Amino acid sequence: MTTNSPKDLLCFSHLRWDFVFQRPQHLMTRFAERGNVYFLEEPVFDNPDKPYISFEKKQAGLWVCLPHLPDGFSDDEVIKMMNILLLSFFNGRDCSNFIFWYYNPMAYEYSGMFTPAMTVYDCMDELAAFDFAPPRIKYVEQKLLQKADIVFTGGASLYEAKKESHHNIHAFPSSIDKAHFGAARNHITSPKDQAGITGIKLGFYGVIDERFDQELIREIAARRPDWQIILIGPAVKIDHSKLPAADNIHYLGAKSYQELPDYLAGWDVALIPFLLNESTRFISPTKTPEYLSAGKPVVSSAIRDVVAPYGNMGLVSIGSDVDSFILAIEYELKNSADKQWLRSVDAFLADKSWEHTFSAMLKLMQNTRKEARPVVLVSSLKKAS
Repeated sequence: MTTNSPKDLLCFSHLRWDFVFQRPQHLMTRFAERGNVYFLEEPVFDNPDKPYISFEKKQAGLWVCLPHLPDGFSDDEVIKMMNILLLSFFNGRDCSNFIFWYYNPMAYEYSGMFTPAMTVYDCMDELAAFDFAPPRIKYVEQKLLQKADIVFTGGASLYEAKKESHHNIHAFPSSIDKAHFGAARNHITSPKDQAGITGIKLGFYGVIDERFDQELIREIAARRPDWQIILIGPAVKIDHSKLPAADNIHYLGAKSYQELPDYLAGWDVALIPFLLNESTRFISPTKTPEYLSAGKPVVSSAIRDVVAPYGNMGLVSIGSDVDSFILAIEYELKNSADKQWLRSVDAFLADKSWEHTFSAMLKLMQNTRKEARPVVLVSSLKKAS
């Protein structure tokens, strides 16, 4: 940012920092190289004597902030407590020197009365379509959109759905850390819990939740017992007892971001087995370019942001049901050594990286401040004085 730009950033997140390393972490670690980043998670209700925020430093310039609240209070009372904690946070800090960056629109209920230098809404998912979404989320999101100076979306389909809701909105699909995942193309010793699994390996990593097509995995495992299905990641918001179980289905649990290339290296085909429903209508899976960067053939459900562009360009095979999914996997197993396919993958990914995404977002933010913020900033400074 320029010398007159905000130096600090407060990120309101619905995701835990240590849950799965994805879009928020990639962007916030880069912002932390330019200023202070405070990553504010949703509260935990662990009944402290007095509500407070704990701070954990994750790297130079980046702190994870966790609110601790008493249990048993109404939503309105929780909002009041969070507002008080936020007022306390800004005791000694200048709000007009902050960017407010929202992933969690519900945070606007306790933060909307503040006047930061800039308000950014990075809409990475249509959270209203997820299971257990707060009933008020669509209404609160509209209030946030009215306040936001700039809006980013996590993919092309989400952009199409939101583009009429804001005058300054831009699509930023999933990106990649090519050096990190590209390491899987080199021979890597397989981790111990995967090394003992022999045969053709089909792999998936990510959150196993209401978007995950359990029946698809169950049927593939039953029809092709010679294929080993490896599932990596936490299972949340679903009944664990109903997850598909078979000798050739292997749940290896959650792994760190640093470990993922080690597992990818041993797979023959990478999978994106998502259901087609409201919760997946607008998703842009980050794992798509990550799998490809690792040089792995990919078979995916017909997710819109995977079909276009990846499927249409022949970079990813698309399955619409169990039969076509199996046929697509068989095709990819036979053609996994296709060097022309890998050259096409590399050509497509050549200009895609989280650094490129971050730089492009930063430029748009700078332009937005130049065009629209001077009057508001004067007002903000008066309020802060």
